[in-house]
Amino acid sequence: MHDYKVMDIQEGSLFSAPLYLDKQFILATPDIQFSKELAEALLEWKFTEVYSEGEPRIEETVISDKDKLKQALEFYEAFQKYVTQLFTPGMLKNDLTFTAVAEKIRGACAIIQLDYHTFFRALLAYKPEAELSYQVSHTITSTILALSIGVSLKLPEDQLIELGVAALFHEIGMIKLPSKINVYKRELTLEERKAILTHPILSYNLLSSLNFPPMVCTAVLQHHERENGGGYPQKLKGDQISLYAKIIGVSCSYEAITASRPHKKAIDLHNGLRYFIKNEEKQYDTAVTKALVHVLTPYPIGLYVLLANGKKGQVVNVNPQNPRFPIVQLSGIPRIGRVYIQTTEEQGLSIVRSMTKEEFEQSS
Repeated sequence: MHDYKVMDIQEGSLFSAPLYLDKQFILATPDIQFSKELAEALLEWKFTEVYSEGEPRIEETVISDKDKLKQALEFYEAFQKYVTQLFTPGMLKNDLTFTAVAEKIRGACAIIQLDYHTFFRALLAYKPEAELSYQVSHTITSTILALSIGVSLKLPEDQLIELGVAALFHEIGMIKLPSKINVYKRELTLEERKAILTHPILSYNLLSSLNFPPMVCTAVLQHHERENGGGYPQKLKGDQISLYAKIIGVSCSYEAITASRPHKKAIDLHNGLRYFIKNEEKQYDTAVTKALVHVLTPYPIGLYVLLANGKKGQVVNVNPQNPRFPIVQLSGIPRIGRVYIQTTEEQGLSIVRSMTKEEFEQSS
């Protein structure tokens, strides 16, 4: 491993291998530029040397990790406002067209096709000005996840856009239900749960009335159908269910079980993924669940983890070379900005298990 004087590293340099502090903690991965702010922080903390197996270089045309994340955050902020407007009672108008919505989805596709993990990091980093409603947060996450699965399955762009539009509107029928159901912060009554079961039909009728493509309308109608015939509203099985609906069904279900609701606790991201890997009741398409695992990796971005050395952290990026060993931001350590480690089987830096958010916060 080579050592480099902090004073000698040119601002904007990209190292061809991870850049380390004290030969253990990662300061920058190969797609993160060495910034003036980082150099100043290191020198302030009396770190005059850093280490890397690689060499620094300057590439003016490269899209830096920081720039990709900024682009994703900017899109996400605008997208969140757009989805919030869609789910505001009375705001869905007859002049809403598939073409207009498709342009919004095209913007998401451009970022996701470049690197869908950046979008997951944007989801982790974004702090909305106000608490998002269940429908809005569920729709945004489900849509991004569905598009990422579509990219993993190598769907062409026109199909990705149809898939994204369907994911965006898969819960739109909920706005036709009584408002007390949409803003619930309690466990629903039996009658209210029965009413919710009608939302795929309501979504289908609404989009059909707006002349959305048949494939999009069919997907929103079928997204609660299951491979084993145990879904609704038509009890379809296997090949009777459209691919878009299968993808949205997995995305929608994963978001639902890993997000907190007023009437239930969330399953952590890792165990949520294991639920789909097991697929014990054969509810979900095998190819789609494999794509979900490929997209999220065994330790999804945002997961809280406990390391073998007793330290805690949160997964903030993937390791494409070995998904079992993601990059983790440590908790409870004096930081140079932020301290990351590349998890590994050596030196007690492997992940022992996942942690719930409550467990992580209680012991921090």
